Amino acid sequence: MTNIKALQWRYATKKFNPEKILSSEKIDILKEAFNLTATSYGLQPLKMVVVRNKELQEKLKSASWNQQQLNTASHVLVICIEKKVDKDFIEQYFKRVKHLRETPDEVLEPFKKSLVDSFESKAEEEVHAWALNQAYLSLGTLLTVCATEEIDACPMEGFEPDKYDELLNLEAHNLKSVLALPVGYRAEDDMFSEFKKVRRPLDEVIIEVN
Repeated sequence: MTNIKALQWRYATKKFNPEKILSSEKIDILKEAFNLTATSYGLQPLKMVVVRNKELQEKLKSASWNQQQLNTASHVLVICIEKKVDKDFIEQYFKRVKHLRETPDEVLEPFKKSLVDSFESKAEEEVHAWALNQAYLSLGTLLTVCATEEIDACPMEGFEPDKYDELLNLEAHNLKSVLALPVGYRAEDDMFSEFKKVRRPLDEVIIEVN
């Protein structure tokens, strides 16, 4: 499918076919897409938990106001943010830059120092809000790739993060869950798949500046 046709095809799947499981190749594509998503400064203050365990999915469903997407999906992707983006975290990023690009220290040091100083001056709430914005960028990437790969998905904020964190043992990884994305293949009787998309006309949402 073309990108536009793929985006017209996709919808927020409300009911998955639990018998249809995504191949490991499809999951690998989603993992790579997540890792390649754009993030501010390239810092990637994110990790993604890939859940394929029906018992655990049932528990996640209970922590998501019993929305059936969680237990009928092939997999559940949980996007998490780092709870701490500090000097050590930033320095690890610059080590990767130096290793992969062979960029000299004298070029990297001024930028590294400015980032460290900037983040050390931010309140915890401000860093959390910044990281959350990066999570939404990754969600957009995943939804687009899902569409082009003909993978059904349902982006979700409607869950109890503290319960997710406990179920997934995220505290041990210094992470906080912020978004969930059940993925798989739509059920034939999911009536939402037949609904027409409701969007504003292009001339209401696009402003041309020549």
